[in-house]
Amino acid sequence: MPDNADKPSDPVAFARSEEPGFAMTEIVAVVLALVWIAAVVIYVLTAPEDAGTSGLLMTVLVVLLPLALLWAAVTTLRSVRVLRAEAARLQASVDAMRNAYISSQQTGAAALRPSVEKKLEDIARQTETALATFSSRRDAGLTQASADRKAALIPPRAASPAEEQPGLALGTPADAMRPPLSVADFIRALQFPENPDDREGFRALRLALEDRDVAKLIRAAQDVLTLMSQEGIYMDDLRPDRARPELWRRFAAGERGRGIAAIGGVRDRSSLALTAGRMREDPVFRDAGHHFLRTFDRMFQQFEKNATDAEISDLAETRTARAFMLFGRVMGVFD
Repeated sequence: MPDNADKPSDPVAFARSEEPGFAMTEIVAVVLALVWIAAVVIYVLTAPEDAGTSGLLMTVLVVLLPLALLWAAVTTLRSVRVLRAEAARLQASVDAMRNAYISSQQTGAAALRPSVEKKLEDIARQTETALATFSSRRDAGLTQASADRKAALIPPRAASPAEEQPGLALGTPADAMRPPLSVADFIRALQFPENPDDREGFRALRLALEDRDVAKLIRAAQDVLTLMSQEGIYMDDLRPDRARPELWRRFAAGERGRGIAAIGGVRDRSSLALTAGRMREDPVFRDAGHHFLRTFDRMFQQFEKNATDAEISDLAETRTARAFMLFGRVMGVFD
């Protein structure tokens, strides 16, 4: 029967049970030694007395040799028990250290998650408050400043039969009166506010949400950033490799595959593995990721036509662009 057949499930209890002591093995050895000595004594008393020197030598060997072998076996078994006890103690120590480490990690993660979620909720609440405050008035100075700068998106206009017909005098739509979103505000909005006191970030976010097309990208990015924060993935922790602006322009022109693989500069294995696992297991997460990639692709095609290389590099540093790199790597856009 193997030695571990009667091994207790608790390593500490097993170590205590195997501690060296006057065990059954030593008791049996003592009994056998006494029996052997008694047998030898009886033999000597009953043996003839004319055995001589050779007979005495043989008697000594008969007495001592079995006893020596017996106690050598006992010593070996005792050493084995001592080694097993030490091994059990080491295993118990390793298990205790591993359990303590896992407990500390879980406790730290549990303590960190509520604080991070609270911070995200505070920022979201501040965003809603700021949007609700500014929706009832127009900041003429800020809007005019955006209007004086280059527009971020210039979607191509296609002539339609309706445009060739005279329109009815029903007033000008509000979207037509709104000045175009500037490149600087577009990039700043994709970065999202840094904290509740980031007035410039909230101003750019408000202006971006007033644009119907840009608002779709903002909401898609916000959805994936929130879902990834549930896995402990934050864009500020990523340090992606920078790609040349001409690669981004080739991506906007429709090129895909390894030729533009440098765009997916996110190399963090933990974030990639967690995102890929969530994509496989969570259909909501997967749908949000696909929608975000499509929306970003569509918006960037418009942005690239009117942006300089420096502005493309600035956009690549935003949280939204980093989320695109991460999802693009996971979904094989750059394969």
